[in-house]
Amino acid sequence: TVVERLLAAGAILIGKTNLDQFATGLNGTRSPYGIPTSVFDPAYISGGSSSGSAVVVAGGLVSFSLGTDTAGSGRVPAAFNNIVGLKPTKGIVSTHGVVPACKSQDAVSIFALTVADTAKVAEVAIAFDKDDCFARADAPPFAVETVARPLKVGIPNAPLSFFEDNEYRRLYHHTIDRLAGLGVEITPFNFAPFRDTAAMLYDGPWVAERLYAIEGIEEHDLNSVVADIVRGGTAKTALQTFESLYRLAELRRAADAEWKRMDVMVLPTAGRTYKISDMLADPIRLNSNLGAYTNFVNLLDLAALAVPAGFRDDGIPFGVTLIGPAFSDGKLATIGDALHRALPGCKLGGTETQLEETNRVKVRPSNKTAIQVAVVGAHLSGQPLNSQLTERHAVYRETSRTAAGYRLYVLPDTTPPKPGLVYEGSGPGGIEVEIWEMDDAAFGSFVALIPPPLGIGTLLLEDGRKVKGFLCESHATVGSEEITA
Repeated sequence: TVVERLLAAGAILIGKTNLDQFATGLNGTRSPYGIPTSVFDPAYISGGSSSGSAVVVAGGLVSFSLGTDTAGSGRVPAAFNNIVGLKPTKGIVSTHGVVPACKSQDAVSIFALTVADTAKVAEVAIAFDKDDCFARADAPPFAVETVARPLKVGIPNAPLSFFEDNEYRRLYHHTIDRLAGLGVEITPFNFAPFRDTAAMLYDGPWVAERLYAIEGIEEHDLNSVVADIVRGGTAKTALQTFESLYRLAELRRAADAEWKRMDVMVLPTAGRTYKISDMLADPIRLNSNLGAYTNFVNLLDLAALAVPAGFRDDGIPFGVTLIGPAFSDGKLATIGDALHRALPGCKLGGTETQLEETNRVKVRPSNKTAIQVAVVGAHLSGQPLNSQLTERHAVYRETSRTAAGYRLYVLPDTTPPKPGLVYEGSGPGGIEVEIWEMDDAAFGSFVALIPPPLGIGTLLLEDGRKVKGFLCESHATVGSEEITA
């Protein structure tokens, strides 16, 4: 489907590219058709699984290419070849017709030399497809919009492993400095839930999903390393599957709490790269190292954009990945383009062409008004009606408290149970609220869901700000239990 959409828009199909067999690998050495290499040094891996797709772009042979991404296959090859790799939110680019690796976690990725070219392809590629059972009908169209407020960029609050590559470590910290120079707020976050999720991808039941995808393929037709990996799926039980799904739900909840601290995070795309000879000698452990900062993204339903971030002294490229919540693809493009341009002496891929001023992403000024809404009770994070916010792509901004004068009461006969916030002048106030932000269209449909005696009014916060928020008609609280305390 995605190829047909691109052809209809005027793309010229050149051909198919090599990759790690059945998209099982992040290194590019697991193909029966030969081993693609880094365009910067043939002794080094190209990255995978979408190895050939990255190499043809980095070599200047095509304007863009498609890959797939389950564990990082659309990002690691981008980093190792000095190009851009977009891993869209799952379900917004159709995977209909794509040979699956893990069908529930796969995404079609886009490689290009610049963020602008990547965004141009994404505008065409992203569309709902009823023939894709995992397609998301609620996905907004792809659009690069101005980031209108100070951006919070998260970095892990504990040291990351660069697997003894101190130059990659140095380049990552230089990237953080460049981001700070762009005026963003650098904020630490707890990487543990993301790290623990990453470990689940190959240790959990998703290996059995890979086995399901290649069922019926003769053993002698499989790469030996790929065969060893997917054969491990036979040992997974239904009991272990549910255990893993429950654990993933716990980690997702923990990760959601960290997203309240930041808008996007920036990580090394890979902690280091390897020579082909080293990868062939130790294929499982070294490949696992490559996925340390990529494996969690699809399991946690996140979007990611890999961008170039400099070179080691020996000329081998380094890259970072900007990661955001689902449907943040357009925001990532804005930040990624600015970060790419902040890189000194920025050449494109393995070519001698420089990143030109004329090749910026085309930012579309938003015609939507951002409205902040203070919520209490059942709409708070983790409560039964919070989905009314998240399904409208509302974004959590902060936790605050009301000014003095407010009281909170139990509302009788409400399902789910709800409190009523009332301004009485004499109330002690200080009632905790969450501030969520949504566009005007989402706000309208949200208000339509609110039953009496609740409504939306203007709340005064303890710092003097005024925001829209839930208020209750005072008659409904007569005789009700006060729970302000």
